[in-house]
Amino acid sequence: MYDYTGWIVRSEAGRDKGTLLCVAGVDQQACRLLLADGKRRKLAAPKRKKLGHVSIADQGTFSHPALDALRQGLPVTDRSLRRALAAFRETTRRV
Repeated sequence: MYDYTGWIVRSEAGRDKGTLLCVAGVDQQACRLLLADGKRRKLAAPKRKKLGHVSIADQGTFSHPALDALRQGLPVTDRSLRRALAAFRETTRRV
């Protein structure tokens, strides 16, 4: 499975439908994405979701220090992840 770490996705199924989440990792054996938003889903306990249940909002092109650190495998706080998602929301609203 491809490494989607650091991508921003929108949930398309489940009770969190419509929310923006960040891919914190990939579960290779179960073919699921590990998703977190820093508020409801912390990085310590990410949500496991199938790839077909999300739509891709950004394929790693959005640059933010927290997302860059996540892509490199460095530790990231929930607070910085929330700020990265808020910054992404602002850029998509303006466009």
